[in-house]
Amino acid sequence: MRNNSVLLFCRDGMGVAPQELAHNLAVKFLKLTLLSDDLPSKIVFYTEGVRLVCAGSPAIEPLRELESKGVELVICQTCLEFFGLLDQARVGVVGGMGDILEALQKAEKVIPI
Repeated sequence: MRNNSVLLFCRDGMGVAPQELAHNLAVKFLKLTLLSDDLPSKIVFYTEGVRLVCAGSPAIEPLRELESKGVELVICQTCLEFFGLLDQARVGVVGGMGDILEALQKAEKVIPI
């Protein structure tokens, strides 16, 4: 079941930690989310968070699984362009700030990760 919540990833992982730990935490969080009966409707990625959907990210597989269960993944195009990663996105839909704004405005709950 999906609820009307949006998760926000604005870091390349979770928390302020060494990269390996931040990635491990993000992957564990996403895998536990997959096991939950309460999936978010959307996950939004902006600033450094866009790196989680790009080639080489350890989060690609759980994100693909979430997407297959109907969770919409929205990735900031401006951020991908800024980091030179526009052709590296491997999952989700690349959108603009309007798409991000709409997701946030329509959400019942927004959870920054």
